[in-house]
Amino acid sequence: MSGAVIIGVGPGIGRAVAHRFAREGLPITLISRREQNLRDVAESVASHGVPVLTLRADSADRAELDAALEEAIDRQGVPQVAVYNAALVRADELGELSVHEHLDAWAVNVIGAANAAAHLAPAMAARGSGTFLVTGGMPEPKPQYVSLSLGKSGLRTLITLLDQQFGPAGVHLAAVTVDGPVSPGTDFDPDSIAEHYWRLHAQPRHLWTREVLYSGASSEH
Repeated sequence: MSGAVIIGVGPGIGRAVAHRFAREGLPITLISRREQNLRDVAESVASHGVPVLTLRADSADRAELDAALEEAIDRQGVPQVAVYNAALVRADELGELSVHEHLDAWAVNVIGAANAAAHLAPAMAARGSGTFLVTGGMPEPKPQYVSLSLGKSGLRTLITLLDQQFGPAGVHLAAVTVDGPVSPGTDFDPDSIAEHYWRLHAQPRHLWTREVLYSGASSEH
């Protein structure tokens, strides 16, 4: 049975999304460049009784990411759903970063998602079904977060391009745009946010939406 692949697993949204899909009985593949994140999340997700595969890869390194995704497909098949959650989050103002630092941020925030989609979306399209989700943010750009604002804007454009290319073949491309700092026990609790990833995946095709803007639990109805 194919399952869910989460790229950029950490203690926040990545962990919560893995738990949410595991609760539905989906096998889980966790991808992160940090071994500790993989171990911690895998141990907690295993409590749901589903197979859990952990793969170390840097989302900004295409060769590493491709190898991890190919192993995930070999072991568990083309995933039903893939979530790109990797991001380089930091405060930086105009002119503060070097060209190299901007490129590093762009590689994680946008190009990693593009490379993951290039590997997975065609296979989903060939099957006629699949969901590719990204963790968006910064619905309004902020001058205190220049590289992140640029990256999240690029990610939104990427989803539009992917939807144009693969949506007609049955692949649901969408973003969960989180408009606030993620922290357990707050309006931006990762478990509350993770629910929207499942809802997007479970949406019937005639109701597909391309973006969910999450402005906090208190704003939900």
